[in-house]
Amino acid sequence: MPKPTGSDQRYMPGLDGLRAIAVLAVIAYHVQLGWAPGGLLGVGVFFTLSGYLITDLLLAQWRAGGRLRLADFWLRRARRLLPALFVMLAVVTAWVTIADRARLAELRGAVAAAATYSSNWYLIVQHESYFARFAPPQPLDHLWSLAVEEQFYLLWPWLLLLGLLVLRRCRSAAVQWLTLPTLALAAASAIAMAVWYVPGLDPTRVYEGTDTRACELLIGAALAMVWSSGRAARAGRRASLPLDCLAWAGLAVICLMIWRTGQYSPFIYRGGLVVLAVATSAVLAGAACPASSIGRVLGWRPLRWLGARSYGLYLWHYPVIVLTSPPNSTEDLPRAAVQVAASIGLAALSWRFIEEPVRHGAIGRLWARVRSGGLRHLTPAGLAAATGSAGVIVVAFAGLAGAVQAPVVAAGSTASLGAAAAGKEVSKAVAPASPPPAAKTAGSAAQLRTSCTSVVHIGDSTSEGLVSPDYLPDKADRIVARYEDVGVRTVYTNIVGARSVVEVLPGTVNGYNAARSYVRHGFHGCWVIALGTDDTADVAAGSAVGRAARIRRMMSVANGAPVMWVNVKSLLVSGPYSEANMRLWNQALLRACASYPNMRVFNWAALAKPRWFISDGIHYTSAGYQARARLIADALASAFPAQGSSTSCLVS
Repeated sequence: MPKPTGSDQRYMPGLDGLRAIAVLAVIAYHVQLGWAPGGLLGVGVFFTLSGYLITDLLLAQWRAGGRLRLADFWLRRARRLLPALFVMLAVVTAWVTIADRARLAELRGAVAAAATYSSNWYLIVQHESYFARFAPPQPLDHLWSLAVEEQFYLLWPWLLLLGLLVLRRCRSAAVQWLTLPTLALAAASAIAMAVWYVPGLDPTRVYEGTDTRACELLIGAALAMVWSSGRAARAGRRASLPLDCLAWAGLAVICLMIWRTGQYSPFIYRGGLVVLAVATSAVLAGAACPASSIGRVLGWRPLRWLGARSYGLYLWHYPVIVLTSPPNSTEDLPRAAVQVAASIGLAALSWRFIEEPVRHGAIGRLWARVRSGGLRHLTPAGLAAATGSAGVIVVAFAGLAGAVQAPVVAAGSTASLGAAAAGKEVSKAVAPASPPPAAKTAGSAAQLRTSCTSVVHIGDSTSEGLVSPDYLPDKADRIVARYEDVGVRTVYTNIVGARSVVEVLPGTVNGYNAARSYVRHGFHGCWVIALGTDDTADVAAGSAVGRAARIRRMMSVANGAPVMWVNVKSLLVSGPYSEANMRLWNQALLRACASYPNMRVFNWAALAKPRWFISDGIHYTSAGYQARARLIADALASAFPAQGSSTSCLVS
């Protein structure tokens, strides 16, 4: 929180120190430091801090004059936030236009959402997961939190004004009376998050929704109603002692949650963010008191310096990290140190040349200079700055307007499957729930032959390329033709991105119910189950249905018919989709296989080559899908051969 430009709000240096801690926690999360899995909770600290400061400012206006100067409030917010945001958007867009055009198509919508402070709802509507680390992150994904705050800044003053007008006759007591309805709104927000959160499903909707995150802002607002900055300034040393105890305990809770929780911890969504907001409020209450020790510690000059620039640091750090990290990267301390240093440097420049000048009237002075013709006498440095700025704006506009085209996505690229992996249904690869018309009979004999004359292939997004002409232009390379090559006469494919055995995304059918649909329509034949990638992530994220139960559920549908599972592989080393979690799923398949004479497991994990994977570490290139189709069909012939029998659970 920079020092206020006016005299209607008190500067509290300890709050800048708290801002510094919050933004450093967020950065630690984004550079994937292992000791800060809950670093994303720094955003929650920002929310509570913002709710407190904004409400404190508005209530100070009310106490002074019996009204809220909303136009002045919003103008100050715009001067504080918009210039630095627009500069960052222009620079990032220009960079992507010149050096990373593969991101350009997705960036256009993200820029529009950022400029209108609707990034959170844009990401939710687009089904873009903040947590799907196998999908390439976009450089503006972090702006969802600024959107939540701005939406609060627009709506909350009206609600506050309504409450104050209702209680206008008792001006001195009105503020305290508003604490209860404010906390009631906070409780409603927290309850909505807890109810709508489903373990095992991607939590982006409840994590980024304004309605479900309002709780933290409102708890900060409630604190301002009972412990304003003015009241805190009058508190003596006797009051500071209990406040200090609470504040230090609150800071310890914040640090503990950053260290021990993570984005997939059910606790976070079922009251954990309320705990965080209460802990942050305790720190705020202590830091606002001039006599408190926590205020002096958090007001340490380096922390204060960083906290004052925390807005610019938050704006810049994520684009820097995303645009300078290789695909599928993990913790890398030297690279992270350079990225953090660059982010701090950019934040310092933003503070020096954009944020502070604009807050102190630079735009008005510039406009006056333009009108008077003063720009004709620019210094060389000023001319260079103006020319560079104009160049950035022109390039950015060209990228956004479509004058510079994004490259066509080639088969096997990340963008082709990113949406499916993040939770979207890929309709072009989805067969109807009822069996489709029979595939053609194989035109040529193959060395390997299977006893399976009819096959249902049920898969997730790792099977999409098996049936896609975009990935496999030659029909003979696709999975249907490969099954026919080994003697299968009828092939049904049912493939949906982000599919698991249990969980159901809107508009989709899970693997279990998809299989049951075929049985209800009279299917009798063999099954190939290429699921497990999303099941692995769902279990890692806290689903109540374990691995063994998922496998049993699918096997119950087959009812003794031959079933071949395709095991799973990942190049990721952390997160729900990590290779370590994939191995747990593969082990569960082998344990289950011992109990089912009709079950075999194709060991795709042992055969998949790293060069077959695209940059997300989960999906495949065209060459990878070509090999995957051939090897799955050959494995089916080995698992259930036309002559003799296979007794081994594991098929290689």
